[in-house]
Amino acid sequence: MDTYAGLTSDPLDALACVTGKPVGQGGVRGRTEATGRGVFFGIREALSHAEDMEELGLTTGIAGKTFGIQGLGNVGSYAAQFISEAGGILTTLAEMEGTIHNPDGFDLNAVMAYRREKGTFIGYPGSQHIGDPSQVIVADVDVLVPAALEGQITKDNASEVRAKIVAEAANGPVTADADEILNAKGVLVIPDMYINAGGVTVSYFEWLRNLQHVRFGRMSKRFEQTVQERLLTAIERATGTPFAEDLRSTIIHGADEIDLVNSGLEETMVVAYNEIRKLKKTYDTDMRSAAFVNSISKVAVSYKEMGIFP
Repeated sequence: MDTYAGLTSDPLDALACVTGKPVGQGGVRGRTEATGRGVFFGIREALSHAEDMEELGLTTGIAGKTFGIQGLGNVGSYAAQFISEAGGILTTLAEMEGTIHNPDGFDLNAVMAYRREKGTFIGYPGSQHIGDPSQVIVADVDVLVPAALEGQITKDNASEVRAKIVAEAANGPVTADADEILNAKGVLVIPDMYINAGGVTVSYFEWLRNLQHVRFGRMSKRFEQTVQERLLTAIERATGTPFAEDLRSTIIHGADEIDLVNSGLEETMVVAYNEIRKLKKTYDTDMRSAAFVNSISKVAVSYKEMGIFP
């Protein structure tokens, strides 16, 4: 960014040349955890459709579902955090040193603190070391989240996958051969091109922020608070009953930048999932193929509307 700013003849917009910057250098709040949060939103949306879950033998909702997470880096750790906060049970965790399991679930913060202190989570109290990092792939969980390396689910182990849903938080964790096997088994594979797009989505928001030259929410936050305050006051006068102070503070809170970024990310992930799901049903295909149909069709329509094709 610094180099580009020194070379361009239009330094006003130089901040927008790259994303993922520190907030003080033109970055946007929420970018660090965006990919993991997007994974959470995508899984949550998948689990919200009763018809689809019935086909998988699952109930709706994240709460009470068991999860296996491979990779506790930026993406995996934030995804695991949001899943856990929503009531998901982290029964199986894998990192480079191996895979640990606890049928009752792990306290993610405690595991991460132990790993920082010891350099490994092997030996974490109450856990069972069940093998190398690949063992999470065949763990008995409802949802498997490979968030580490590519090519982790292959034709050699795909038939052993017991999860009902595989959410590709990493890039290409399922090989093409394995994808066919999983689809034949009836596993719902949520493709990487969708499920891990939260980071680039929020990078787009950062780009918009840089071109607008103003923090999201700065122009509207106080106005929103004032409107809500007047509304609550009117209700209190009409009913003769005051709101509790903590409830009042929650209701009148105007949207900060982080609120707007997370809201925009949630909207993007929810809408995109349902677009893909609709095409999956229309063409009776898998989610990955439907995602390609969705994206390529938009490109084709754009070209057609521009008049490039006869």
